[in-house]
Amino acid sequence: MRGRRGDRMTINIQEHMAINVCPGPIRPIRQISDYFPRRGPGPEGGGRDFREAPARLAPLALAPPAALLGATTPEEGAEVDSYDSDDTTALGMLEFDLLYDQASCTLHCSILRAKGLKPMDFNGLADPYVKLHLLPGACKANKLKTKTQRNTLNPVWNEDLTYSGITDDDITHKVLRISVCDEDKLSHNEFIGEIRVPLRRLKPSQKKHFNICLERQVPLASPSSMSAALRGISCYLKELEQAEQGSGLLEERGRILLSLSYSSRRRGLLVGIVRCAHLAAMDVNGYSDPYVKTYLRPDVDKKSKHKTCVKKKTLNPEFNEDFFYEMELSALASKTLEVTVWDYDIGKSNDFIGGVSLGPGARGEARKHWRDCLQQPDAALERWHTLTSELPPAAGALPSA
Repeated sequence: MRGRRGDRMTINIQEHMAINVCPGPIRPIRQISDYFPRRGPGPEGGGRDFREAPARLAPLALAPPAALLGATTPEEGAEVDSYDSDDTTALGMLEFDLLYDQASCTLHCSILRAKGLKPMDFNGLADPYVKLHLLPGACKANKLKTKTQRNTLNPVWNEDLTYSGITDDDITHKVLRISVCDEDKLSHNEFIGEIRVPLRRLKPSQKKHFNICLERQVPLASPSSMSAALRGISCYLKELEQAEQGSGLLEERGRILLSLSYSSRRRGLLVGIVRCAHLAAMDVNGYSDPYVKTYLRPDVDKKSKHKTCVKKKTLNPEFNEDFFYEMELSALASKTLEVTVWDYDIGKSNDFIGGVSLGPGARGEARKHWRDCLQQPDAALERWHTLTSELPPAAGALPSA
């Protein structure tokens, strides 16, 4: 077995494959290293025989991987929202708070700080900022952004970013994407890392704290990379789903916050156009120039039209304008309030963004809002309503600005 230094050792194949088998319990199989004695530098030049190593390592081999790393395994089903960074964290960590205010239909995002970000510039630092997107949804319609912190890998923002018009349905189905980027004035901004938080993890009116490692951006499969057969099947399934849902399937075009109040003293309906959120982009620059029109139907004399001012280049306009309709409370029971949002264009017809109708013939929240207004005079009731792509019949004519 042992030869002179430099000589190649050979082992008989029978000895190499030998397994000691005998009746009764099976004895442990000898490790392959047992057949390769090695000597290393040691005291008195004799070295140390490593044939005993397998016996010493055997208990470790039976231990679970978590025990080898000294890690604790989280309880099954538990959500880990906070853990410390270590030297192997490549992209860094982000600390932030989320709060869903169900009463005001708002989502508050407090971006606190980041730690140990990946260097992106030649000086070994970065100019980081944070972007927020609600998925699924149009990026520009719901993008929020913090300020840029210069020349740091441990930025502190302490900024509050707020989404308006967030409903319980959004909390159930949408995901908040938080991405950290490096700003470059002379070239394109660079992506550092991101975090995606399903909003269903939030509880109404309870602030939730996060301290999470950034992850690399997950590339999405390009439609061009799909085979013709897969594209055909995808189109077929989409058409089938739309056919099953019927004509009631309407494209969502944004949301509008309306205030309704019947004034007993003035004997009329006060309609407040507060703001819009996440409007559809109608212009080539990815934005719109929105304004709102209201009608009280039926409008025999055609005198019920009111219109807000135009807000330039935005998908989240704030109007805060009130319109008054002088009318007895009993007469409002048969009326319908028609609210439409338009994109103003110079030199051509304005584009219809979306609309909603409130009245006895409406459905869901729109009907409830109208009923509550008539049943609670002198109470200002604010509600968010979803705009759809359905153009009201009376609004079919192209409007003038």
